[in-house]
Amino acid sequence: MENGTFSALNLDIVMKNLLLMRHGKSSWELNVSDEDRALIQRGIIDSKLIGEVLQEKGLDIDFAFSSPANRALHTAIICLRQIRLPLEKFQVKAELYDFTGNHVIDFVRKLPNELNTVLIFGHNHAFTHIANAIGSEHIENVPTAGFVHLQLATDSWASACQGSTIQTIFPKHIK
Repeated sequence: MENGTFSALNLDIVMKNLLLMRHGKSSWELNVSDEDRALIQRGIIDSKLIGEVLQEKGLDIDFAFSSPANRALHTAIICLRQIRLPLEKFQVKAELYDFTGNHVIDFVRKLPNELNTVLIFGHNHAFTHIANAIGSEHIENVPTAGFVHLQLATDSWASACQGSTIQTIFPKHIK
């Protein structure tokens, strides 16, 4: 207290931002394993479109990770090119090839705390489950090439369990 007034304390809490992007629309037509399924033209176009919107928003992404599945990895490369994230800030992680969300959540909780905003490319039903378990808005289904921004009221990834849905960007809403 100075001269009868309280001085403001800087109590800025560093929030963690979890950005989820489901892979673009993929093909079932080729006789390949699930992990090797490729994007179809719509998946390529939608991935680029979402990347362009993210570039316009100017998100400050510290690092990006992708499932090793071809469709997720291709989506990641297309989007990362649009947002101009250097490939030095990108890794492929086997545990992100997950459809339940359990492995993705475990992965998130082990992230280094110096990363504040992380973008993950992966799969459903994992991403719909995570968006609904952590976020503040119910999402019926994260569509292909759909993007969800979750902000966690914590400064530690290890305690990532509840947060707010900041925004969703789905291709059908911006076409």
